[in-house]
Amino acid sequence: MIPTLCRRLAALVFVLAFAAAASAQQQLNWFWWKSEPTLALSPEQSTQIDGIFQEGIAQLQKQKDELDRLETKLSRLIETMATEAEVTHQIDRVEATRSTLNKTRTLMLLHMRLVLKPEQRLKLNALRDRRDQERKALDQRLQQERERLRNSPDTSKSSSDGGARKRPH
Repeated sequence: MIPTLCRRLAALVFVLAFAAAASAQQQLNWFWWKSEPTLALSPEQSTQIDGIFQEGIAQLQKQKDELDRLETKLSRLIETMATEAEVTHQIDRVEATRSTLNKTRTLMLLHMRLVLKPEQRLKLNALRDRRDQERKALDQRLQQERERLRNSPDTSKSSSDGGARKRPH
C-alpha cells in the first residue's frame, strides 16, 4: 500500500508542477509587450501599448463586476422560481453584458496590435503559434498522466484479504 500511495503522490506532484508552470506561463503572456525582446518594441510603442492595456483592463474589471452581479441576480431568480419572462429578461441582460465584455477585450487587443509594425505583428503571430503548440503539448502530457493514474492498478485493493495487510512482527 505504501509504494502505491507514494507512486500516486509523486504523480500528483508531477501533475501539479506542470499545472503551476502553465499558470505562470499564462501570467507572463498578459504582459507580452514587456517580456518579449524578439518583438524589438521601441520605448514609445511599449508605453503606448501599456496605456491601452491599463485603460482596457480597468474597463474590463468594471464590466466583469457587472457581469458577476447580473449572474448572481439570475441565479436568485431561478432559485426563487421567478416567471419565465423574468428569467428570460435577466438572461438577455447577462448575455448582453458578456458580449460587451468580450467586445471590449477584443478591441483592446486590436488597438494593441495596431501599435505594432507589420514585421512585429508577424513575430507576434509566430510567438502566439509557438505558445499554442507548447500549451497543447503540456495539455497532452497532463492528460496522459491523468490516464496513467486512472489506469494504474491499486495493489492495496486487489489483495485477497480485502485490502487489510498484516504488519510483520
